[in-house]
Amino acid sequence: MLLDHYRSLLDQGWQPVFAQPRSHQRAIEHALAWPSVLGERTIAGTVTALGRDQQDWSADYKIYSRSPWSSQALFEPVVEDYLGRCPKGPVVSVIDDTGLARTGKKIPGASWQRDPLSPPFHLNLRWGQRFIQMALLFQPPQDQSARSLPIRFEEAPVVRKPGKRASDEDKKIYREQKKKHTLSRRAVALLGQQRQQLDDKGAAQRPLLVSLDGGYCNRTVFRAPLDRITLLARCRKDARLCFPAPAGQRRQYGETIVTPEQVRQDGHYPWKRARIGYAGKRRWIRYKVVPGVLWQRGSGTRPLRLIVVAPQPYKLSQQARTNYRDPAYLLTTDLKGSIQRLLQSYFDRWQIEITHREEKQWLGVGQAQVWSKQSVPRHPAFVVACYSLLLLAGLRAYGPGRTEAYLPLPKWRRSSKRPSLRDLLALLRTQISETCGSNGLPANFSKKLIRHAHT
Repeated sequence: MLLDHYRSLLDQGWQPVFAQPRSHQRAIEHALAWPSVLGERTIAGTVTALGRDQQDWSADYKIYSRSPWSSQALFEPVVEDYLGRCPKGPVVSVIDDTGLARTGKKIPGASWQRDPLSPPFHLNLRWGQRFIQMALLFQPPQDQSARSLPIRFEEAPVVRKPGKRASDEDKKIYREQKKKHTLSRRAVALLGQQRQQLDDKGAAQRPLLVSLDGGYCNRTVFRAPLDRITLLARCRKDARLCFPAPAGQRRQYGETIVTPEQVRQDGHYPWKRARIGYAGKRRWIRYKVVPGVLWQRGSGTRPLRLIVVAPQPYKLSQQARTNYRDPAYLLTTDLKGSIQRLLQSYFDRWQIEITHREEKQWLGVGQAQVWSKQSVPRHPAFVVACYSLLLLAGLRAYGPGRTEAYLPLPKWRRSSKRPSLRDLLALLRTQISETCGSNGLPANFSKKLIRHAHT
């Protein structure tokens, strides 16, 4: 039963996180009520659904602003389950950043940011927050796609720029702080923390393989002293690469410059094939490998391996003509590992984009109306932790595939091999409604949900 597994993760996994049992119990109530709320998700809506709308609300808000708990500890059950479910091989993870649109101009950490929905020919701005997320890729059977379960969700605010009348000293401090608080440096710190967490849990011998977007393929990440961490990042097609200089010369870099696009068009490097799972099927992928390349402006003298992925064909319909996606160029610090594993990790990186969409669209991350300096970064992390534990509960209860336990899909929907977040939410609401009064929620919880949805 989904509710039983979800409640068990909240009881056992979050017990050492909170200092007091009453704070732990209130957090469990919010974790059960927040995914079940219909419409806009706010703390006021959660309190109303819990039947405490006529009582003092301060304790429900203070759990995020004053209660001493760490948002990183909320994801501990996911890491422990991954290490037990996948005891061998590297720990495959992915890092990406995302933004949350806000409206309040006095929210700490909010700033003007580029709107990702703006058209390519016109840049738009929006007011919001910036977060960086790290997730583990749970590898299912071969006929299904991987699933990313978040294990970190931390705020990465932009350094506020001083005004025109600021002193030269303030401007100098701003330039220094701007260099220190970039997304790349935040990602490096996040990788170091995750490596330490794996070591503490007895996984010191397992390397950490992280798949990165093109925004993290830079000098800051590739020159960082990361121990037992393998990087796999998408690079530009015009990156200037070279080979080591011949032995006996003082120079370190060879004179011949080659770009990933030139490697793709050069017939000297043969195409190879590997069977990779993506888009719901196992497909043949063509690729090229160039080992031992140097990236002078990026990794310096650290040798890398270049992987060129050929454009993949696709059709919008069975009768349509065949189109091709753009080729991909990957740089990795893994010089001897399996190419198939690296390619599979790259294609599975898209799962974190699905995670961003589900968190915002169906769980309302960032919709809570909080302005406290601690509540602003901690409440979104709390909601993302609920999302991760809910996916883990579904994985424990019914496995990675879609079973008969879920509600039937509409006739206009295509059959799906794995359940979506909406399937899990619908099943969770159904089971809560059937067991109201015995699961820690009030007996009239379902009626309160419906009443709140129409207000």
